[in-house]
Amino acid sequence: MMQALFYTGPNQMALQMTTPPSLESQEVVIGIEAVGICGSDMHAYHGHDPRRKPGLILGHEFAGKVLQSQSKLWKVGQRVTGNPLIVCGHCKYCEQGRDNLCSNRTMVGMTRPGAFAEQMSIPGASLIAIPDSLLTTHAALTEPAATAVHAVELALKSLVTPLSDSRVLVVGGGAIGILSALLLVHKGATNLTVAETNALRRETLQRHVRADLLNPIEQSIEPAAYDLVIDAVGSAKTRLMDLEAVAPGGVVMHIGLQDWASEIDMRKLTLAEITLLGTYTYTMEDLRKTVEQLDRGDFGSLDWLDVRPLKDGAKAFEDLDQGKTASPKVLLCP
Repeated sequence: MMQALFYTGPNQMALQMTTPPSLESQEVVIGIEAVGICGSDMHAYHGHDPRRKPGLILGHEFAGKVLQSQSKLWKVGQRVTGNPLIVCGHCKYCEQGRDNLCSNRTMVGMTRPGAFAEQMSIPGASLIAIPDSLLTTHAALTEPAATAVHAVELALKSLVTPLSDSRVLVVGGGAIGILSALLLVHKGATNLTVAETNALRRETLQRHVRADLLNPIEQSIEPAAYDLVIDAVGSAKTRLMDLEAVAPGGVVMHIGLQDWASEIDMRKLTLAEITLLGTYTYTMEDLRKTVEQLDRGDFGSLDWLDVRPLKDGAKAFEDLDQGKTASPKVLLCP
């Protein structure tokens, strides 16, 4: 038997004993050593994701060691992280290298048990080796960091003004927001603002990111002023904010999905020739690149991480829900 943190109903998580995963053909069983709580896990926790039903082990931002292997790609003892999107490899999107859009994708922590557990199974083709120099807790950031990498690189392809000369606004100081901000600074952004409503997170951002900070509840954002806006929240309110803040000819990169639908200012989008981009997760290549970037230190020291034992997972969800944690990312360690 093993311990696992189950989503048991809206606003309910419970640590339970359960059967370890079986070893299937071409798959491996991983001993989970660190796993992050994602915004999508919180969305499920609140009962807002019909795809994630009670009785499920959530968690898809993982790092650990191979315990068992039926894959020729991996041996017992190897350190790994991986792609929680299980892709087919043969649809047109996979063949184009855009496997994040795979027509037949399934997902760890949604269509199969996730990583809030002592062990998890996954196809060997989904895994990526962790270098010995990379801390396991840092390797567990690969998935959210790759989301930031994918989004920032897509945005920069459309940005006309050089990043070093651009005014940049990141909306939201959660994990994707802080990782996007850190990556933008690494890539040369010198005029960066981060909008975050949580005072504890603003304190964390102040210590770790070279950026101006504002609370959009109390402070207005300068209209038509930013060449690039990255929305790491994705609420109806932030989408309106994005379109108000972006300068003519600028770029809005939309990552977050707090609200699934809303009205936006289509008149400004059209008349000011705004580029509005959506982004979904990352490709396998993005994940490999992100492991290298984490190992090089492109995202900084990462000492803002909040690391807790798996047994305290239910409390971690409560703290995140109530805005009581200063860290944008809580990691659970079985």
